[in-house]
Amino acid sequence: MKTGTLRPSPERENSPRTFMLSFLLRGSRTGVLIRAAIMIVLIAALDWRVEGNIPLGFLYLFPMLLLGSALTRWQIAAGAGVCTVLTELFDSFEWHPEAGIPRDILIFAAFFCMGLFVYEVLRSRQTERLNTARIEKEVLARSEAEEQLKVLVESSPAAVFTADSGGFVLLANEAAHRLFTVPLGTLVGRPIRDFLPSLANVRSHDEKQSAWRTAMQCRGRRLNGEVFLADVWFSTYPTTAGSRFAAMVVDVSEDLRNREESSLHQLLAGSRILVGAVSHEIRNVCGAIAMAHTNLARSASPINQSSNKDFQALGNLIAALEKIAAMDLRQMADQASSVDLASLLEEFRIVVESSLEDRDIVLNVEVEPGLAAVWADRQSLLQVFLNLTKNSERAMLDSPRRRLTIAARSDTHHTTVRFKDTGCGVAHPDRLFRPFQQQAEATGLGLYLSRAFMRSFRGDLRYEPEPDGSSFIVELSPAVIAAVPQSPDVPYAHADPDPSRRRPQPVS
Repeated sequence: MKTGTLRPSPERENSPRTFMLSFLLRGSRTGVLIRAAIMIVLIAALDWRVEGNIPLGFLYLFPMLLLGSALTRWQIAAGAGVCTVLTELFDSFEWHPEAGIPRDILIFAAFFCMGLFVYEVLRSRQTERLNTARIEKEVLARSEAEEQLKVLVESSPAAVFTADSGGFVLLANEAAHRLFTVPLGTLVGRPIRDFLPSLANVRSHDEKQSAWRTAMQCRGRRLNGEVFLADVWFSTYPTTAGSRFAAMVVDVSEDLRNREESSLHQLLAGSRILVGAVSHEIRNVCGAIAMAHTNLARSASPINQSSNKDFQALGNLIAALEKIAAMDLRQMADQASSVDLASLLEEFRIVVESSLEDRDIVLNVEVEPGLAAVWADRQSLLQVFLNLTKNSERAMLDSPRRRLTIAARSDTHHTTVRFKDTGCGVAHPDRLFRPFQQQAEATGLGLYLSRAFMRSFRGDLRYEPEPDGSSFIVELSPAVIAAVPQSPDVPYAHADPDPSRRRPQPVS
């Protein structure tokens, strides 16, 4: 139904009566009242001067028309009463109660109804005008919102589409066509189960049930048969034509590959470190066996050496063991690169903050402004931070005050990240960073692997006691300095399971 301002037809607009009425009602409220008062005075004077039985009281209908456009209901009733009194005052008919009262009631009703009719017409017209303006404003706002929403959906890199209760696509953006590898404009009308079979299990929306607003991860299939991993956010909603659901789909196959590659990288790195620890012990045993072999070679004659098969097998076994023991962690250095430590700490905070809050641990991260980039493997460094945080969580389980402070500082030579907790401390600091400790949880490789990770990209991890807890300091080299190639004679990637043989222990 179309709405608009009520206007007379062009023929009625050009008529003299319409023009006169429009002229009388034009202007301000005061002007209309003045014109109405002048008309009442002129009619009363004319009725007073005209002699004979000529009733002129009906002329008061015109000023009542003006009064109805400018006064309220009670004011209109008062004006109708004044006009009724003037009509009886200057009427030539003699007034009797039997005939005068009914006549005055009819006259008053006529005047009052005229004014009230005009009042209601103008009020309805004004209400309609306001409603029309409001509807036009809403239509304009809705059109602008729809245009902006259309631009947003069409320009979105995520696939967005809507479908009916039967699973047939109603609308789809360009990204949806690219995701499912279908020609542009041909996705509408196709069943979505051909591309996302899991969505076929979504129940249709029922008026008795609440709308669905959820997310899911499932496997998708493109038109060419390629399978991909998809994150889907969808919601259902009712319409007059039936239930509908809208969905946004993102291909996360690349994220899955990166996550699996990162996990594999961590597994391989940990395996290299563990093998390095075993290799070191094998190297020590090989040294002892080689010394015994050398002594036997000196005491035995050359003839006995060549004829004794056991002696030759012992030499070959020593050579093979020495090759195995020569493994180190130099490959870890190839994974290192320049890392923005501030952004890494922010990512680390997002990962651990919720779990720390569940254990009532207050996390405080202090990052020095303008923190320099460091030389490290990002995933390995994040793994070191996570391992230190888990150790602090276990140390603060029985502590009444639980607070973990992570402070990052840098200077021209190195960057330090201090993990300070209010836990129970370390009972035997001299046993830290050793693998396979008797009293450690699991295998006791956490701190050992963490230090090996750090030393693999020219960093270090050390312990410092605190009066009310403990601190672990992660030392990192600046990216500008560490990026310079190092001499192969420097064993920076070697992981010694007993650091006391290579580095002095901190004073506890």
